[in-house]
Amino acid sequence: MSYDTRLGTYAGSPRPGGPRATLCVSSQVGCKMGCTFCATGSMGFKSNLSAGEIVEQLVHATRLSQIRNVVFMGMGEPLNNYKSVVEAVRSMTGHCFQLAPRHITISTVGVIHCINKLKYDLPNVNLAVSLHAPLQEVRCQIIPAARAFPLGKLMDALRAYQEHSKRKIFIEYIMLDGINDQEQQAHLLGKLLEEYDVVVNLIPFNPIGSISKYRTSKKENVELFQKILRGVYNIRTTVRQEMGQDISGACGQLVVNLSDKKLPVKMEYTGKPEGIPDIEDLSILRS
Repeated sequence: MSYDTRLGTYAGSPRPGGPRATLCVSSQVGCKMGCTFCATGSMGFKSNLSAGEIVEQLVHATRLSQIRNVVFMGMGEPLNNYKSVVEAVRSMTGHCFQLAPRHITISTVGVIHCINKLKYDLPNVNLAVSLHAPLQEVRCQIIPAARAFPLGKLMDALRAYQEHSKRKIFIEYIMLDGINDQEQQAHLLGKLLEEYDVVVNLIPFNPIGSISKYRTSKKENVELFQKILRGVYNIRTTVRQEMGQDISGACGQLVVNLSDKKLPVKMEYTGKPEGIPDIEDLSILRS
C-alpha cells in the first residue's frame, strides 16, 4: 500500500511526512485461529511459510516501490510460525534491507507464551493485538481460538511486554454491527485499556461473500465509539482507511482458492516437487 501521510490530518492540522509504502506480508498459508470475520480462517491451516518465503514477499515488493514499513497482517497467525517470523524480521532489519525495527509490526490474536518470548527476541518491533472485544465471551464468539488465551492472562502478558519494551501496543478492533460496536462496549474497552500505553485502530468490517454472517458497523457507531475512547479515556484511537476491497484484498478478505484438480502447469525448478514452489505462484482470488 502506497500513501501520502500529508493527505491526512492530526489534531486538525495536516500530518507531517510524505509518500510512504507499507507492505502487508503473510506468514502462513491459511490460518488455524478460525476468526469468524476473516476469509482466511474459512480455509483452515495449510502450511507455514519459511523465513525465506516471508522475506521473498519483501523482495518482490521492493521492485515496485521503496518499502518503509512492513506489517505481518496478511494470511496466518505470525506467532504460530514463531521461528520463521523471527528469522525473517532479523533478515529485514539486517544489512540487505536495513529496515528499522520500529517500522515492523507483528500482529497476533494473543498467543500468550509467544508474546512473552517476543519481548526478548525482537524487543524493538511493534506489537499489534487483535482484541476485537472487551469481554472474553464475545471475544471467543469472534475468535474461537481465544478460548486458549483468557483475556485476563493476555492483558497480564501485554503489561509485562510493555514494561520490558517501553513501546506502545497497537490494539486492533474489528467493528461488527450489533456485536461489539455499542456504546457500553466502548466504555468496557476504555476501562480495560486505560492503564496501558496503546493506540486503538478501529477496523471497518469488509464483506467476505456468502460465508459472512456479520454486517459493517454504521458510520455513526464507529464515530461514537472513537469519541468515547478519545474523550472519556484519553486513548488515541484511529479508524483504518479502507483499501483493497475492489480486489478482495482488504483486511480479512485474503483467501487461497485452488482447484480440486491438480495444477495443470508442471514446474521445472531443480530440486522442487511439482505443484506450488514459491509464494508468488499462489493464486489470491476472490472468495
